[in-house]
Amino acid sequence: AARVATLGKGSEEHRTRLAGDCIVDRDCPESCVCEGTIVDCSRKSLREIPSDLPTFTTELRLNDNHITKVRNSGIFKKLPKLIKLDLRNNAIADIEDNAFLGAEQLADLLLMENKLRQVRPKMFSGLSSLRTLMLRSNQLSFIANDTFADLTTVRLLSLYDNKIRCLAQSAFERLTSLRTLNLLGNPLHCGCHLRWLADWLRGGDKVTGKPRCQSPVALQDVALEDVPSSQLEHCSDADEGCGFDEHCPRGCSCLGHAVHCSRQRLQQLPTNIQATTTELYLDVNDIAAIPMEINMLKEVTRIDLSNNQISILPNNIFANLSKLSTLILSYNKLQCIQGDSFIGLKSLRILSLHGNDVSLIPEGTFRDLQSITHIALGANPLYCDCTLRWLSDWIKKDYIEPGIARCSEPRSMKDKLVLTAPSNHFVCVDKPEPDVLAKCDACYTFPCQNGASCRPVPLRDYECDCPPGFHGRNCQHPVDACYGSPCENHGTCKVLEEGRFSCHCPVGFQGDRCETNKDDCYKNKCDNNATCVDAVDGYSCICKPGFVGTYCEKPINFCSKEFSPCKNGATCKDHKGHLTCHCAVGFTGSNCSTNVDDCVEHACLNGASCLDGINGYSCLCPRGFSGKLCELAPMVSMLYPRTSPCQQHDCQHGACFQPSGVSDYVCKCFPGFTGKRCETVSSLNFREDSYLEYPSLQTKPMANITLKLATRQQHGVIAYHGDTHHLAVELFQGRIRVSYDVGNYPVSNMFSFETLPDGDYHTVSILLLKKNVTLSVDGGVSRSIVNEGPREYLQVAAPLYIGGLPQEVASVALKHWHLRNASSFLGCMKELFINNKPMDVGNANKQHRVSPGCAEFDDPQPCKSHLCKRGKCLPVDRYNYECSCRSGWSGPFCDQAPTCQKEQYRDHLEDAGCRSQKKVKMAACIGSCGTHCCRAHKTKRRSVKMVCPLGRTYTKHMEVVRKCGCSRKC
Repeated sequence: AARVATLGKGSEEHRTRLAGDCIVDRDCPESCVCEGTIVDCSRKSLREIPSDLPTFTTELRLNDNHITKVRNSGIFKKLPKLIKLDLRNNAIADIEDNAFLGAEQLADLLLMENKLRQVRPKMFSGLSSLRTLMLRSNQLSFIANDTFADLTTVRLLSLYDNKIRCLAQSAFERLTSLRTLNLLGNPLHCGCHLRWLADWLRGGDKVTGKPRCQSPVALQDVALEDVPSSQLEHCSDADEGCGFDEHCPRGCSCLGHAVHCSRQRLQQLPTNIQATTTELYLDVNDIAAIPMEINMLKEVTRIDLSNNQISILPNNIFANLSKLSTLILSYNKLQCIQGDSFIGLKSLRILSLHGNDVSLIPEGTFRDLQSITHIALGANPLYCDCTLRWLSDWIKKDYIEPGIARCSEPRSMKDKLVLTAPSNHFVCVDKPEPDVLAKCDACYTFPCQNGASCRPVPLRDYECDCPPGFHGRNCQHPVDACYGSPCENHGTCKVLEEGRFSCHCPVGFQGDRCETNKDDCYKNKCDNNATCVDAVDGYSCICKPGFVGTYCEKPINFCSKEFSPCKNGATCKDHKGHLTCHCAVGFTGSNCSTNVDDCVEHACLNGASCLDGINGYSCLCPRGFSGKLCELAPMVSMLYPRTSPCQQHDCQHGACFQPSGVSDYVCKCFPGFTGKRCETVSSLNFREDSYLEYPSLQTKPMANITLKLATRQQHGVIAYHGDTHHLAVELFQGRIRVSYDVGNYPVSNMFSFETLPDGDYHTVSILLLKKNVTLSVDGGVSRSIVNEGPREYLQVAAPLYIGGLPQEVASVALKHWHLRNASSFLGCMKELFINNKPMDVGNANKQHRVSPGCAEFDDPQPCKSHLCKRGKCLPVDRYNYECSCRSGWSGPFCDQAPTCQKEQYRDHLEDAGCRSQKKVKMAACIGSCGTHCCRAHKTKRRSVKMVCPLGRTYTKHMEVVRKCGCSRKC
């Protein structure tokens, strides 16, 4: 349908129109092509969005470039008219928060085929008019419940072909305007975390196709909505990680490339910190050791590990962090810094070791810190003997320590500042006390017993070399009869005499070596034929169906809130052996989980789409129509004179149009309709459980079925005609499968060489000639099979089904192996011929869940049959256009001619209380010029004698209109 003309032919017209507002638009960027308000910067190898775009840009094409990031640069605040933004096929890995602020009119945002790994709510801040969001073919793996929180106007959301395993509960709850959601092509993990999604899919029809599970293995390729709820009730270890954003550690918050994990009581570093992290905040936790895996964060520039429990820095712990500029390790329990702890930190500027328990620092520890400007060593008990003299000299060289670090020992250096104490005062007189040496050498704690010798090992650990006759970590155990821990199940070994021992068993075990678990099921209390399972010092009862309790002593009330399977307000009835659900109005199914399709017998008129509701439906009217059932036609009287034939037109599913100079009218059909009066359905959209039913196929002397279809699905019934014998045509793993049985066992099968699920239209032809069947796709090489045997013709009394089957027919077809998969065809069908006769798909015996028009698969050209008479057609989206009228012309279709003309009259000329001596012939420009102005194109100057009240006279020059016309300048 056309819309009111608002756009001009080129940017010059927009500049002229708003010249009175002192607005000067920018020129078209040098690397782009501009036509009207469309700016095409596609395929220009751009790495950033241009900053010098014209203000009146309504469509910006940036597809097929090398853009890696959408920055919050304020560019969209300069594009208040932007309606469509195409960023397809770039390398976008991040969108900065609030990057789109200012684009309040943006309706279509295309981000397909990029590298987005996560989506944050603030990425789309400011998009208050967004209707279409395409995120297909990115790398998203998780959808949080606030990911799309602010996108309340979005109607179409595509998440097709990502890496989504998990979706948080209510992930789509705030998308209140959502009509279509595509989740296909994602490796869904169908565990307990997706139970909500399965229920949501079963209760609505907004989702394209059937999203399928990829894990666990038992559910692979099973449609999520077909998985029984009982299989999604219990969480397994594989479900871990599905309750949170996999790109942000649990309990942490992530903003851009900064990870904030402060005050989370962490005892170790999270395992899923992204390699692209630049800032890592782990302060105020309980982390005791830094793992070597931290070296994977090669992009990190700042790490805060203050207020933890870290006691030692191993060698090479930060060796790969060449970009690290700030490292905060203050207020830990650091006692030992090793000689290569800070190796590789060539970019480090700030190092804080304040508030630890460090006494000794090996010489050369800071040798790689080439960029250091500040080091904090205060509140450490430094031992300032000759081994620390190097540190004093190093600090004094560049004054990188502010004079806070003080010596604690020996007594002669106590409380002296490392920065100001003379270097020759750092001398070795006595050996440090063992408790000082033990901070880096655990052997100074003297752990080894019974005369064993101690060897220090890395990470401030030790090993004891035991003398003969002893063993254990500290050589504390003699080698006797209990050597090797002969007692099982944590029994305690006691030496009795030379070579003998006894085992003292823990509760629940018995035997010489505590090897036997006592049978606690002896005299158990399990009730109602429950099974007793023995445990250690106890048992448990496995209940028979219908009972619960510790001992299975309580019968289950299956209609209780906890156990009732009845959904959607249904009433549960317990029959002491089974139960039934009495559904509320609008629902059906064994547990009332299925919303009754109220659109099956809908009464929507004029090509309106039916939207199913709860115990009712609503009609989505084509442009111009209104009313509860879209029964009210467009108000054509505003556009046409009352004598127009369109005043009483009979266009059934289209708009009436009267060409100029013709007394009759033509009908411009809505999508999905054709015919002189748009009375015939030309294409149908099939969804889940859709089908058409036609009379039985006449197969003598021959029969054929030809149709054109488009789909992106791998499976689906195309045509089926059968009872005992059959013809079945289906999509199976993307190819056409034909199964043919005229009654000659065994059945004959063949598959097409071509694959069809590419979204394009394909013509499929089936020819039946007696026991022969021939398949042709797109007019290519035909394939034939023969169901050899005595019977000649296929004779079936049942109806012919197109696009799907009723449930009971599908069950029989599957049972007899007529079909491999009985799911309905999902896509579009048009141009259906049966026995060479074109079929009006709208006049089938029965239509179930089908609707006219195939917007998803059509390649619309809204200007192909436009109605613009005196103007240019400009597409505004996939289906709509508007007319940019020539100068003077107006109306939605630029069919209202200008009425601007000169009107003459005679009157006195007035001027500041004076008037002309006599009436003067004058003229005015009156009439319509559409969006332009009716004004004088030609004038002539003349002189008029003016007379004032006191007798004064003078001559006034005036411009007299000679010719009028339409002008852009008003």
